[in-house]
Amino acid sequence: MALKIGLALGSGAARGWAHIGVLRSLEASGIRPDIVCGTSVGALVGGAWLTGQLDALQEWASTMGLFGVLKLLDVTFSRGGLVSITKAFEQFRNDRTDVLIEHLPTVFATVATDLATGREVWLREGHLLDVVRASAAMPGLFPAVPHDGQWLVDGALVNPVPVSLCRALGADVVIAVNLNGDLATLPRLAKGSGSPEGKPPAEKPPVLAALLNTRIGSHLSDKTRFLASQLTTAREPVPNVLEILAGSIDIMQDRITRSRLAGEPPDVLIAPRLGHIGILDFDRSEELIELGRTSTDAMGPAITLAVRRA
Repeated sequence: MALKIGLALGSGAARGWAHIGVLRSLEASGIRPDIVCGTSVGALVGGAWLTGQLDALQEWASTMGLFGVLKLLDVTFSRGGLVSITKAFEQFRNDRTDVLIEHLPTVFATVATDLATGREVWLREGHLLDVVRASAAMPGLFPAVPHDGQWLVDGALVNPVPVSLCRALGADVVIAVNLNGDLATLPRLAKGSGSPEGKPPAEKPPVLAALLNTRIGSHLSDKTRFLASQLTTAREPVPNVLEILAGSIDIMQDRITRSRLAGEPPDVLIAPRLGHIGILDFDRSEELIELGRTSTDAMGPAITLAVRRA
């Protein structure tokens, strides 16, 4: 009997573009998982791959840029998050994404967190975009998602790399991708935007300063322009709210991932070196995709051995 291969795609926000490179490498090696489980951005990339839209996702990621990120922002906390759900997800609604995940040819499931109880929720049925949105509802950025009488948020709070879900769905061999295994504390602060050691504050990038005053910048809301200015303007060495949020999520994901993987080790662990890239650096897709690809290529012998064992 052939072994069932499970692929566990972990959380990591912007670092999730590395999953695209991982999948490209697996495809080139002729490896097609029987079960795909994703947490947060892992659910997004896994869903795109299973519906034949990885090329479209990669193209969108490659053209995102800083202003693409800023256009997703909706600085209205009354909606429960900084990022507009409509802007971030509805552009992916089409004939291929308009599908129930239980009808996909490959078993697919995502992980979310019940905001009321803190319990891990496995989403194995439902509309593709809805289950992906629930799994990726990062606190502070995306609003919580209603589902069967629950409010669901990011699965990274409880299970950043869903090895256990792959096993529960029948995987004999699990290949896991951990995007948070090489993290420095508050990586965005290491870029010079401020530090407790008294380093001089960073200057505003001249390109950004110019763009904010162009027609492109004029389409941004006043609140979004203010946020962009706060992220890039020279200032005293004090982290801003997004740096604190991103750094805190980094620390949380790292600690939870270590604990879960220690108790639920995969057969093969792919862990790209991404500590120098922040979880909000969505404009670095090309670098991330290449890092995902090369890391998976390097694990090729281990993957081959795992999937071919008797």
